[in-house]
Amino acid sequence: MRQTLPSNGHADLSHPVDGSGDFAGMAEAVARAGEVVGESLAGVVAFGSWARSELTDASDIDMLIVVDPDTPVRRALYRRWDESPVAWNGHPIEPHFARLPDAGEPLSGFWAEVATEGVLLLECDPRLSAHLLRVRDAVAKGRLRRRVAHGHGYWTGTG
Repeated sequence: MRQTLPSNGHADLSHPVDGSGDFAGMAEAVARAGEVVGESLAGVVAFGSWARSELTDASDIDMLIVVDPDTPVRRALYRRWDESPVAWNGHPIEPHFARLPDAGEPLSGFWAEVATEGVLLLECDPRLSAHLLRVRDAVAKGRLRRRVAHGHGYWTGTG
């Protein structure tokens, strides 16, 4: 069952789970994601320094815009975003477009990062949560491991 944005094009994010009020500022970015990808929008996840509560004055805000598996991710999506970029509290929203992986696809470090630190802002396709849970399960069972080399984190798969 697929959900869509309300007719006004804005998701109601004014009541965050943690009560901090930070989610309210993301509504414009979520609405912009819907404008850029239309009906193929599967969900939106904030990740990076904002999601880790490590935002600095120089930070941008990383936002994963997930599209359905049949939608190709091409540079045209980024160009469309750039036609009317969005900022939140002075921080530019940096879009990252990704296709919702099929259930049998190998897990990746990028999805591991999003699954372990991301904040789900909008879900239109329940397969997004299912994928994030599958990735978290692989991390919990040691099939995906975060390692650090020279101060930089990376993910490895163990099978």
